Amino acid sequence: MRTIYRLTFILMLLSPMAAFSQETVTVRPEEIDDVLVNPGIGFMTFQRFNGDKLNEGKRWTEGYPIVYQDFDGDLTNENHPMTSLAYFRIYWKFVEPVKDEYRWDLIDTALKTAESRGQTLLLRIAPYGTGADNDVPDWYREMMGKEENLPVKKWRTNPEDVRYVEHFGDMIRDLGLRYDGHPALESVDLSIVGAWGEGAGSAQLSQQTRELLVDSYLDAFKKTHLVMLLTDEKTNKYGLSKRDVGWRVDCLGDMGGFSPTWCHMCDYYPQAIINFGMKDAWKKAPVTLEVCWVMQHWKDKGWDVDYIIDQSLKWHISSFNGKSSAVPDEWWPQVNRWLKRMGYRFVLRKLTYPAKVKPAGDFTFTSWWENKGVAPCYRPFRLVFRLHHSEKDVLLVTGADLRSWLPGDNLYDATVSIPADIAQGQYDLQIGVLDDRVDTPKVKLAIEGRQPDGWYDMGKIEVGDF
Repeated sequence: MRTIYRLTFILMLLSPMAAFSQETVTVRPEEIDDVLVNPGIGFMTFQRFNGDKLNEGKRWTEGYPIVYQDFDGDLTNENHPMTSLAYFRIYWKFVEPVKDEYRWDLIDTALKTAESRGQTLLLRIAPYGTGADNDVPDWYREMMGKEENLPVKKWRTNPEDVRYVEHFGDMIRDLGLRYDGHPALESVDLSIVGAWGEGAGSAQLSQQTRELLVDSYLDAFKKTHLVMLLTDEKTNKYGLSKRDVGWRVDCLGDMGGFSPTWCHMCDYYPQAIINFGMKDAWKKAPVTLEVCWVMQHWKDKGWDVDYIIDQSLKWHISSFNGKSSAVPDEWWPQVNRWLKRMGYRFVLRKLTYPAKVKPAGDFTFTSWWENKGVAPCYRPFRLVFRLHHSEKDVLLVTGADLRSWLPGDNLYDATVSIPADIAQGQYDLQIGVLDDRVDTPKVKLAIEGRQPDGWYDMGKIEVGDF
């Protein structure tokens, strides 16, 4: 239920006889507590898409071309949240099997499939893994020869060799030329060295090599968000000095799986976020975190899932990669609590608007919103009013920048113009959050009143020569 108040104000002009009344409608929508699937936030599928079967047990796949499953049209994810995101991680050798010849079809197919399943794609091209079958590309290995005694255990090739910067950097620049700003590409990991592209040894790079590798991404992707691995102070601070970049880690939840006296959750992430300059990066670009092992491993170890969730919320998480593995049955209440805070969650608390407007006149409104999530949205969504009529709809696009709506209260008051050629009569006033491509709502609000087409009813409005 929404509460609507109608108030009449008497406005006095210069002449005391020239008084007219202006009725103002006040709406206070009812908040809902549902889990909302919205763009850019929540869980994600990994090397899979909505409707696919999950990985079995505690295993997962990554780095290799996706093996596509038969799809029966049902988008349901069994034992895993529905999601707006898919993640594709692939090794360099598969993207560029021949020098300067790219398998763009691998990425094209992933983007197309994601879009068809109601998802956008996060992407990482990792330079190599740890085995012979996920080394650097064969042509690059032939050029470099066998490399031994490298200074970092998780390096498969020496990044200080000018050929690495040249060839890996060229691939990233060509990737950007093709995909920067693609509507189905959510973000790209800024991956430069180390096994799985996780950045091992970044701190030991020379400053020149560091800058050249980071710049290959910064130069290539001007529109699509970049997400840096949380690696070291010099690399992270350099990236942030040039652009608003997000950050990610790949071992969320580790509470002692590598050592009885050290863990990522207590001894690395909290300190690194501050020391590497990433504490406030969330205000401009997304934080996306990946499970260490899988969630079932957390449960088997007896780790505190509430602590893990609360730490991630403190770090302003927008999205989580659980590696397309099942959520433990007993943890669904915690996961649903997590999903209701992850990223943005918009509640319209109060809206005021005029009960009557004139063609070519002004539509002046005030609005109070609460973002009950832990992060802003990072896309240029449009806040739009619709004057809905059985014969014709009229859209009133506001200038609101939802990217600035941080957690907590946000006020947005503005005036937009009514078209001069609008038909007179009574309309339903509706509100929606749209992307920049199509005139249908994209974002679900945490309020009642949502119609089947995604718009939210706010009440009635009259158009006429009053």
